[in-house]
Amino acid sequence: MKTRIITGIIGLMIFLPIVWIGSWPLTVGTLVLGLIGISELFNMKKLSFFSITGLLTSLMTVLIILPEEWLTFIPNGLSMWNLYFVYAMALMLITVFSGNTFTFDDAGVLLLASLYIGTGFHYFIQTAEIGFYMVMFVMLVIWSTDIGAYAIGMKLGKNKLAPVISPNKSIEGAVGGIITAVIVSIIYMQFYNPFNFSIVMIMLLAGVMSVFGQLGDLTESAYKRYFEVKDSGKLLPGHGGILDRFDSTLFVMPLFQIILLIVQ
Repeated sequence: MKTRIITGIIGLMIFLPIVWIGSWPLTVGTLVLGLIGISELFNMKKLSFFSITGLLTSLMTVLIILPEEWLTFIPNGLSMWNLYFVYAMALMLITVFSGNTFTFDDAGVLLLASLYIGTGFHYFIQTAEIGFYMVMFVMLVIWSTDIGAYAIGMKLGKNKLAPVISPNKSIEGAVGGIITAVIVSIIYMQFYNPFNFSIVMIMLLAGVMSVFGQLGDLTESAYKRYFEVKDSGKLLPGHGGILDRFDSTLFVMPLFQIILLIVQ
């Protein structure tokens, strides 16, 4: 626990200033997180990150993460989906020319990984462009959900939420996480509410994001169990890897942006 706390404090000391500064330091920092996340998936899949497939997947992930204003070098008429199609075709051709040592299963994992990690971190940057306090709102929903779910689950947890995927999680803990996130959000929005959301809207927003954050957590538990690993990596002592720390964020950030588009 001590190691976990120390790592968390150091991580926040790096994370918060970069988000506060924004601009290119935020974009570069987010790209680094995305590439580390991709390397962790390569390691879990027992594929070499330093390979042609590693290079292609890294490039595709970077392109997805980058804000649109950074993509002026892409020729007019080409969309991100065009590039993603080329990337997908390239991976499938590699399965042929590698003699199936690189399989369609491998290609499928990398295609999904680049989209999952790239999209999540892209919308993280997009949320940060709204403002530091907006990012903090979303992150507080995620963090308070984790804390509430853990605390309530430890005290009251009896019914398993997903026993096969994550046997330590309980339904009571999940509900406790949602309630905690809603309470924290209502308090936070008393000080920062740029969209003038009503109390009901804040409760709905926090509740939905809390649910999706927990689904992101369970999704990571599912693929770690599939790959038969305890943690996605070892970069963060006491926490695991980047994907262990940002699993909920990768789910919640795109959802948050979709909700903003709907309600604005």
